[in-house]
Amino acid sequence: MGKQQSNRWLQPRRVSVIAMNTFTQLVRMKVFYFLMIFSVIAVVAQFLDLPQYNGVEAVYTGELQILKDWCMGVMKLFALVFAIAATALLLPKDVEDRTLYTILAKPVPRLDYLVGKLTGVLLLIFVSLLLMNVMMTVVLGYRAGALLDEQVQMAVSRGWNEPAIASMRAEIQAQGVTWSLQAGVFAIFLQACIVGAVSMLLSTFSTSTLFTIMVSFMTYLAGSFQADAAEFYRATAEAGTTTLTSVLMKGVALIFPNYQLFNITDAAMQGQVIPLAAVMDLTGLTAFYVVLYTLLSWFVFSDKEF
Repeated sequence: MGKQQSNRWLQPRRVSVIAMNTFTQLVRMKVFYFLMIFSVIAVVAQFLDLPQYNGVEAVYTGELQILKDWCMGVMKLFALVFAIAATALLLPKDVEDRTLYTILAKPVPRLDYLVGKLTGVLLLIFVSLLLMNVMMTVVLGYRAGALLDEQVQMAVSRGWNEPAIASMRAEIQAQGVTWSLQAGVFAIFLQACIVGAVSMLLSTFSTSTLFTIMVSFMTYLAGSFQADAAEFYRATAEAGTTTLTSVLMKGVALIFPNYQLFNITDAAMQGQVIPLAAVMDLTGLTAFYVVLYTLLSWFVFSDKEF
């Protein structure tokens, strides 16, 4: 009975052990150190008084906008690159080190192995984004407060009335630390979850790590332009599009997620309010695609002999 219990799929304890081992393994990889050091330097560099803040664009909220644009861009680049590189490297590395043979011989269900590996990757991305987000939040809050005090003093000295000062205050606060900005960072993480799941699927049948990385980036680009392709299809639908074309377009829309939906990050950086419902919708969409790609990975991985 105990043996049957141990062979059941998705045992939380077993998955968590694999996830934590994966987390530790990734932290020790040189690619993580390189990406993390690059990201930290890029983020910290924006905390300094760089010349770009002294130009014409540094009026009212210009400095805050530049800070957010740069920091969020670095976080997104780190999350996407690491999601692809880590999942593309893990399976081949486990085969090369013969770690995979030891794990599967215990026996560990292959679904648990894949879920644990993906969870470990996503956990490291989450922790990394959290640390970078804390740095950005602290400095952005400080700069927004300093800018607000400076602009209010200037406005008072120039005799602005209360409604004008209140409007300026609201504008600066909207460009500072807000719930919407945190939602934008979370959207970056959700997008990385899907990209990592896609990369894991490709690594289950690919014999080349380089091929996995390249195709993963290509699928990301395809998903990023999916909405434009759908718009083109709708524009040409009345011109006699065939049924086959229609089916192909719907198939592409199902296989490749529309990554433009995750562009609430851009809206958050511009100070717009992000509804909680939009974040929940993205979370549900992410869960659907991660489960779909994980099950497909399991289907492919279960037929491989090790």
